[in-house]
Amino acid sequence: MARIRIYQDDAIPSPSKRTWIAFSSNPFALVGLWLLFILFLVMLFGEYLAPFPPGLQDPNALLLPPSWDQAGSVTHFLGTDELGRDILSRVLHGTHLTFGISIAVVAVALIVGFFLGSVSGMMSGIKSSILGHLLDALLSIPSLILAMLVVAVMGAGLENVFWAVGLALVPQFVRAIHQAIHEELQKEYVTAARLDGANSLQIYWYVIMPNVWDIVIIQVTLAMSVAVLDIAALGFLNLGAQAPSPEWGAMVMQGTEHFLIAPWTVTIPGVAILITVLAINLVGDGLRSALSPQRS
Repeated sequence: MARIRIYQDDAIPSPSKRTWIAFSSNPFALVGLWLLFILFLVMLFGEYLAPFPPGLQDPNALLLPPSWDQAGSVTHFLGTDELGRDILSRVLHGTHLTFGISIAVVAVALIVGFFLGSVSGMMSGIKSSILGHLLDALLSIPSLILAMLVVAVMGAGLENVFWAVGLALVPQFVRAIHQAIHEELQKEYVTAARLDGANSLQIYWYVIMPNVWDIVIIQVTLAMSVAVLDIAALGFLNLGAQAPSPEWGAMVMQGTEHFLIAPWTVTIPGVAILITVLAINLVGDGLRSALSPQRS
């Protein structure tokens, strides 16, 4: 029994366990993970946690400062805007608009980009070369500019922003997966699999994909950060969510008119955007370190 116990204690951990050990050893990555977990809970239950409806106006509490200010009130913990709407309630409701929609956008872009990138990555010759140059041309245009072009054609609105940002992110997924698969195809273990009689589908799924999943995961975290910023930026430019929507970017835009006398109307939704992007980037950096070949 003692020998068995020693063997189990000294057993080599699985790749997923090694990844978690490497990830959890990074305190900043853990902070980012906890922040994302809290944001996810707020996205699901924010409307129940909010003390007021997001559009409820209080004419007796116009531009009320946060509660820690001498003129503030505990009733409106983060203050109110120019219409007397509770900022805390609007930020909580806005979580599912900015953060929640970014998750949905990245999920759609991942599905489309994964399919197109896989098909193009398995190609060779002139088709692969043409597609590679086309993707390079698309990626030379910032995703926000592409999203703005799509919104300009489809019209302003949160629903159109969903498709605009999603279409802008698809080339990034296609390029990352296309390049990763194309590089793996040049390696010797793929040639050995072909010599063993494996067909293209078997090589793709059983030989190549296990070595590409880490790149997909890292690309998802990068896309999440871009999606949050693009959705908020389009809302700030009045091309996305329209007033009186509590989307964070739209809240920043609405608060700029009163920034000098009520800076909290801009800084609080701005801090929400900052924390979200920071949390995503911390998790992304942790994943990149944990999934790097040096740690595998």
